[in-house]
Amino acid sequence: MITAQQLEVRAGARLLMENVSFRVAAGDKVGLVGRNGAGKTTMTKVLAGEALPASGEVVRGGEVGYLPQDPRTGDPEVIASDRILSARGLDDVVRRMRRAEEEMGSDDPDVREKAMRRYARADDDLHANGGYAAQSEAATIASSLGIEERILNQPLKTLSGGQRRRIELARILFSGAETLILDEPTNHLDADSIVWLREFLKNHKGGFIVISHDNALMEQVVNKVLHLDANRATIDVYNMGWKQYLTQRETDERRRRRERQNAESKAKVLTDQANRMRAKASKASAAQSMLKRADKMVANLESERQQDKVAAIKFPAPAPCGKTPLMAEGLSRSYGALEIFTGVDLAIDRGSRVVILGLNGAGKTTMLRLLAGVDEPNSGKVLPGHGLKVGYYAQEHETLDTERTVLENMQSAAPQLTDTEARSVLGSFLFSGDDAHKPAKVLSGGEKTRLALASLVVSSANVLLLDEPTNNLDPASRQEVLAAIRTYEGAIVLVTHDEGAVHALEPDRVLLLPDGDEDLWSDDYAELVSLA
Repeated sequence: MITAQQLEVRAGARLLMENVSFRVAAGDKVGLVGRNGAGKTTMTKVLAGEALPASGEVVRGGEVGYLPQDPRTGDPEVIASDRILSARGLDDVVRRMRRAEEEMGSDDPDVREKAMRRYARADDDLHANGGYAAQSEAATIASSLGIEERILNQPLKTLSGGQRRRIELARILFSGAETLILDEPTNHLDADSIVWLREFLKNHKGGFIVISHDNALMEQVVNKVLHLDANRATIDVYNMGWKQYLTQRETDERRRRRERQNAESKAKVLTDQANRMRAKASKASAAQSMLKRADKMVANLESERQQDKVAAIKFPAPAPCGKTPLMAEGLSRSYGALEIFTGVDLAIDRGSRVVILGLNGAGKTTMLRLLAGVDEPNSGKVLPGHGLKVGYYAQEHETLDTERTVLENMQSAAPQLTDTEARSVLGSFLFSGDDAHKPAKVLSGGEKTRLALASLVVSSANVLLLDEPTNNLDPASRQEVLAAIRTYEGAIVLVTHDEGAVHALEPDRVLLLPDGDEDLWSDDYAELVSLA
């Protein structure tokens, strides 16, 4: 259970919400909604105890399981399966058993005997915490989220951002926490895993708060909605399901509009009458009183919801380049003994449009990182063609320097811009005024997406490498990105689970990983997008 009392939440000097109170009890399945940058991620951090409110109090009853947007948590040397088991403290028990098993094979009888005693104690601890049934439960959750057994045996540092995020989601769901706080849990999940997650959340006995742009998930699992209104710096509580919320919210806005129109009409009558009376000294005091009444009549009304602003996104006119600005020959990548893919050839011609498909863990993100020059292949090479200018959008926003401000990140991406020009571009991406001086590390996932896209806009790139560019975006912002993809004249290599993004791209070719097979695009591949 979580109770928020009179919360005031700020991002730097900017007020996100004030005087906010609500409660999440067992059985409350809450959708937290609001436009990008409204403060949803900041609010979840406060509720989870990861950040402090400016004022007010959060009371937590029972264990809280928190899934942040950034999956880079935990010791990178830890094995993925141990990371999941750590949610119930089983990772240490399992490690003790492994060490004891190794020493039980010793030729020294004293070492064997001590190891057997240690193994017995560890086995007792394992059973006290759910035993092998708990390990089986963790494995089932991992499998349901599309985490292959080979991934479970790898250190976290060898996993892609999508794999790390699924490990963290599995850990939270395995934890048995009474209250869950999930920030965009469907990011990086395939279609089958999303269906499984919906059923898990529907059957969860405790309460949860979820931020998601997956309308199907919200419609099927949510029975209460918290709408964070950035224009009014408050939260509206709707004790109803998703469809009813959408209807009620529009009804509320029509009511507010009607009440304001009526009040403004009455206030105008009072103001006109007061202005006529002020000319007479004997009625000046009464006129002043009428003016105050008119002002108060409007001031006490709930404000109408202003139209949420959307970043205007248009990818750059590509710089001139040769016929084939980017090629790859014999690319191979592995992590230790684990081979991701091998011998991949690819030619990106001017203006070509390529989508990379493959199951989670097939190396899609790794391929983009090699093409972008972020990582080096184990063998093979990337060959830049004449005039190549690459623009790389990383799904986990690794291209941003989180220790620098929004403006500094923009100036680093486009040093040719003046301060005024950089601010102008940032303004079109909804970073205005003091927002330009916010450290990138405090930005929400949607804000980081906008900043990374803004860097692409000023890049003059003629080859865009886009890794899940529609993640973390509200529907209106997603449509802007899809329109930018649709109209861009340069070459695009796209990795996505978003069928709409592939439709906007209208690909001419597909690269299938890990086999590295290249083929002309056909609609037969479309059904693989949500599964990939």
